[in-house]
Amino acid sequence: MLFIISLILIFIIFFSLLFKKVNIPLILISLASGMIFGSDILGIIYFDNVWATKEIAEIALIFILFAGGYGIKKSEIKPVIKISVFLSTFGVFLTALSSALIFAFLSGWNFWESFLLCAIISSTDAAACFSILNSNSVDKRLTSIIKTESASNDPAAIILTTFIVNVMAGISQGYSKYFALMIWQMAGGIAVGILIGYLGVFLFRKIRELDISYSYILLAAVSLLSFSAGDMLKTSGILSVFFAGIVIGNEDIPYKNMTSSFAEILSFISNIVLFIMLGLLVFPKKFALIWKLGLLLFFVTTFIGRPLVIFISSIFEKTNLREKIFLSLSGIKGSVPIVLATYPLSMGMDPEHKIFNIIFFAVTISVIFQGVPIAKFAQLLKLTGTDSKKKINMMKLVNIHDNHYDLIEVFIDDEIYSGEFKISDIILPMGTTITMINRDNSIIAPSGKTLIRAGDVLFILAEKEKIKEVTDIILNKFGNK
Repeated sequence: MLFIISLILIFIIFFSLLFKKVNIPLILISLASGMIFGSDILGIIYFDNVWATKEIAEIALIFILFAGGYGIKKSEIKPVIKISVFLSTFGVFLTALSSALIFAFLSGWNFWESFLLCAIISSTDAAACFSILNSNSVDKRLTSIIKTESASNDPAAIILTTFIVNVMAGISQGYSKYFALMIWQMAGGIAVGILIGYLGVFLFRKIRELDISYSYILLAAVSLLSFSAGDMLKTSGILSVFFAGIVIGNEDIPYKNMTSSFAEILSFISNIVLFIMLGLLVFPKKFALIWKLGLLLFFVTTFIGRPLVIFISSIFEKTNLREKIFLSLSGIKGSVPIVLATYPLSMGMDPEHKIFNIIFFAVTISVIFQGVPIAKFAQLLKLTGTDSKKKINMMKLVNIHDNHYDLIEVFIDDEIYSGEFKISDIILPMGTTITMINRDNSIIAPSGKTLIRAGDVLFILAEKEKIKEVTDIILNKFGNK
């Protein structure tokens, strides 16, 4: 088995390299790898354990969501909180309802079956959205809306799916109970996440004298604690872990750059594991029976349900037509709908896995036709990030005590910039030092006479509040190609 796992991982790396220029998302390559090595194609691994998949998916989502929250600044969330709350609550219901009416009319399915299908796939997926948006340059405001929505809309989708399953099973608990449950899950999840987040900050500062390895252990522990605490209190563990990540990511803690890298690595590995397992779980040969319904489901949710909700959401957040189109197209589906598709399976409502396969097919189409070209959508609609030409990596100093400096890495992209100049030709803010230049994998110790050229990677020590000023001074000195 270890040999097969190693082959799958090498396969993923090879194809990621092969399709790098086409911008194929890692999650799609991982999904395809699972399908290829699974039961129906190569037949190397037979896997149909829905429950194991659900448990592993839950653990993977914890680390994906924590890392997603860790990388978001509070200042990015505040301006988009109203539209994000609307999209993650009423937006989920309206998407499912409007899509279900059209799907029932076109497919011949009854309303409740159609409503169940559309409810399962009504939420945008955090794992997919974070993975794809983090590797593309999209306007920060829109990115914040999509990320916050995708991290917070799962409770509504879960509760709506549970409600429909219970109705179809003849179990009635009243509409008000489900509405109250949704409010509690969201509000309680956020509150638990914030509390665990500040507890995590306190603990990180307490262990500042210990080896950095303990910080890695603590980060994993806080991630798991925030989810499990939320789950134990019957709130949304997904929201809890996301907001715990936001709190910790916005505070100064020892070894922050290394813990940030560790969180990203955990998220990266979790995405690979999650989508390999989802790929193994599906039987592609069964797609021949349901592909038309899968395409129809994708069509009605993507081009009818979500655009309708996005246009209504302009009541809470002013968005122009280009932004509305982009938000409509960026409702990427992923692992959560597939996990939700196991709900009717567990209730005996899907003995032939028809609902599961329809959902899986629609999700795969979503990742291909929404996730892959998302950067192109942004470019065509002129919604790329304002700092898309500046490749800057933050590398906080390896210091267990508080400081006011960051060590940053600035790449002068030679596909965008041209020219050269001496360091002495620019005036940088007081306290700023260009410590090293990497040119064609050779290290240069700079002086005032040293030339900075397009293609160089600069390592700069600068005060935190002056980082943007420093990068602007350097990059504006170059001409654009």
